[in-house]
Amino acid sequence: MSNPRNYQTEAIIIKGVKLGEADRILTLYTPHLGKIQAVAKGVRRPRSKMAGHLELLTYSQVWLARGRNLDTITGCQTINSFLQLKSDLWLTSCALYVTELVNQFAAEHIENYPLFQLLLKTLEPLCKDKDKELVLRYFEINLLNQVGYRPQFKHCVACNKALQPATNSFCSAAGGMLCPNCTQHEFLTYPLSVNALKVLRLLQDSDYATSSRLKLNSSISKELEGVMYDYLRYLLEREVKSATWLLTLKEQKGMLVPNK
Repeated sequence: MSNPRNYQTEAIIIKGVKLGEADRILTLYTPHLGKIQAVAKGVRRPRSKMAGHLELLTYSQVWLARGRNLDTITGCQTINSFLQLKSDLWLTSCALYVTELVNQFAAEHIENYPLFQLLLKTLEPLCKDKDKELVLRYFEINLLNQVGYRPQFKHCVACNKALQPATNSFCSAAGGMLCPNCTQHEFLTYPLSVNALKVLRLLQDSDYATSSRLKLNSSISKELEGVMYDYLRYLLEREVKSATWLLTLKEQKGMLVPNK
């Protein structure tokens, strides 16, 4: 049976591109349709009734009509506007980083409900939890779990031996940790302290409620940021634009970051 011409879905607006004088092409991440694109006609006009419901980082119910090339948004209603994320430059930048990663890793029209839930449940604590860095690290690690790039943190990916409590190293090209012996044969590795590796394992294997209880000092936080930034850049084969902007903001705020 053919798909109905009109349909509706919940969606988080993760990207927008101007089209013509008043329209915009939006990228939506949905619970059951995956990543889709649609045209919001007239949304850039000052009196558009849909504009506020279709802003970036907004969680909305969206009504659409199927088109030959792109579907058209015919109606919308905000579920959560995440106003806190839009009223602070640092929070906005963190949220845009999260949505950029979803946009880059998610395939179009492929349902991934756990990823949708991860995105939604990341935007919520970004609004209220104090440790934004911990929220981002939890998101990154679990995003990789959902899209098929789960890093190996428990065994050496070269010799397959269980990692001992020592300074082991992460190798992006190998997709996981290397023990001290195997690290000698690789050039591009990122050393991790025992405690940093413990945190990565916990973030990978625990829910957010458990992970959010962690208290990270600045040293471990820098280690985690460095290894995740390096791995994501390797997988995408390019810089993550919003990640570069986050680093710039940190430098302006006097927050020391790793030179990776």
